[in-house]
Amino acid sequence: MGRKFVMEFSRLGMADRFHATNMGHRAAAVSRARAVIGILALMAFAGHGVAEDHPARLPLPESEAKSEAEMKAYAELIEHTTVKIEMLPIPGGRFTMGSPDGEPGRSADEGPRREVAVQPFWMGKFEITWDAYEIWMADIDIARRDLQKTPPNERDRLAEPFQISKPTEPYTDMTFGMGKRGYPAICMTQHSARTFCQWLSAKTGRYYRLPTEAEWEYACRAGTQTAFSFGDDPAQLGDYAWYYENSEEKYQKVGRKKANPWGLHDMHGNVAEWVLDQYVADFYALPGANDVQPLAIPATVYPRVVRGGGWDGEPDSLRSAARVGSSEDWSEQDPQEPKSIWYHTDALAVGFRIIRPLTEPSDPEKAEKWEKNLPVQVDIDEE
Repeated sequence: MGRKFVMEFSRLGMADRFHATNMGHRAAAVSRARAVIGILALMAFAGHGVAEDHPARLPLPESEAKSEAEMKAYAELIEHTTVKIEMLPIPGGRFTMGSPDGEPGRSADEGPRREVAVQPFWMGKFEITWDAYEIWMADIDIARRDLQKTPPNERDRLAEPFQISKPTEPYTDMTFGMGKRGYPAICMTQHSARTFCQWLSAKTGRYYRLPTEAEWEYACRAGTQTAFSFGDDPAQLGDYAWYYENSEEKYQKVGRKKANPWGLHDMHGNVAEWVLDQYVADFYALPGANDVQPLAIPATVYPRVVRGGGWDGEPDSLRSAARVGSSEDWSEQDPQEPKSIWYHTDALAVGFRIIRPLTEPSDPEKAEKWEKNLPVQVDIDEE
């Protein structure tokens, strides 16, 4: 993750925070356990709640397209709030994934290079910010709905199980004083980012998920084959990215640096971004890895892949082909036992952005590939 960011907590302060929040954690565990059955039952909601003519789809004409040629940029409104997530159309195509042997900073896991095909999708123009993430994390939409005495609609009901299954109250300030409004959300596990996507899908009636490694690199490169989307010269990095030389040891508001050729901001730096894949060092060399829409389906909690490098990273870690696998060290300072399935307290430079495929997969395809995520993680306090 580049330079390690050292956090200092007083022992008493951490104990107080943990004691104050652990009671809420335990109290919420029973509700979450009861919600598991409901969540599993609703995993196929896409097939029943997102059809183009289904009333559960939040109307948004700009988001509708039956072909790549019809795809437009649009802003997804999170209902009952004023927060929008800007989405940009990414054309489908083929590209050479990985880095050439002579690329400075190259790691062995970036090869062998192979040709990969991806299908069209929309991608978040920016990394997901705290503005959007906390709506799910803190039930802000529900609070505003209750304040306005607005009864829940069908989308609200479909989203409710994914709001029950959400992060417990954080045991410390997960921004670590770096800023909130307009800043990228950080310190979440891949499980947490996946659940946010499930909630957003139910909330809007449009299917959102994390990108695969292939989709992420394809979008980052935006038609280029250089080390960065702007070329090979790291001296230009300051125009496009926040990293250790210019970040002042903290993340920055999204969208303040130049975009890549396809209009995506902060693909290099600011925060590294979760993708769907299990980290497999030799994945590019495995038989079948050159298929259309490749994905290393997760089978273990660690390691999972993040891409793009963060505000604390060296230039090499921000290259388009650079890969990093998660580790248990990312939760080293988590005082809970077992460790939280929602937070990576030590991953202060890890966030995510979302995509939406033009062609939504069927329920069986989701179960067999896109939503398959083992082992199943459930937040239940067994004490």
